[in-house]
Amino acid sequence: MDTLSYKTISANKATADKQWVVVDADSKVLGRLASEVAKMIRGKNKPSYTPHVDCGDNVIVINADKVRMTGKKWTDRVYFSYTGYPGGQKSTTPRQLKEKSSTLLVERAVRGMLPKNRLGRTLFTNLFVYEGTEHPHEAQQPKAVEI
Repeated sequence: MDTLSYKTISANKATADKQWVVVDADSKVLGRLASEVAKMIRGKNKPSYTPHVDCGDNVIVINADKVRMTGKKWTDRVYFSYTGYPGGQKSTTPRQLKEKSSTLLVERAVRGMLPKNRLGRTLFTNLFVYEGTEHPHEAQQPKAVEI
């Protein structure tokens, strides 16, 4: 009986093909941008995707201060955090979060779309978000990706 001449390749840390990519967030909708960035960080856009390995790209997001949200989400959406103490629940809106730092808005959206385990925490370190068009990663020669 003939056997197949190919086998399923399972990537590992040594064989993962990690690239550097730049994504321009200028006038992009936050959720749609975050889902595409999360896919690239996870590696789901590659044929060598392996669920338990960091095989995604390092993603640089520029112009994070120009990201937009549709509808009344700037004021009506509420993010909650809890300190663990009685009466320690805090709430903030996207507008308040953007005033503090506009990179936090994109980082929070992408982090919510990554796995909630140690792999997800490792994958999140592959995200670099900057407010303007300048970034300090020119030495890695990132390629621009259009979303």
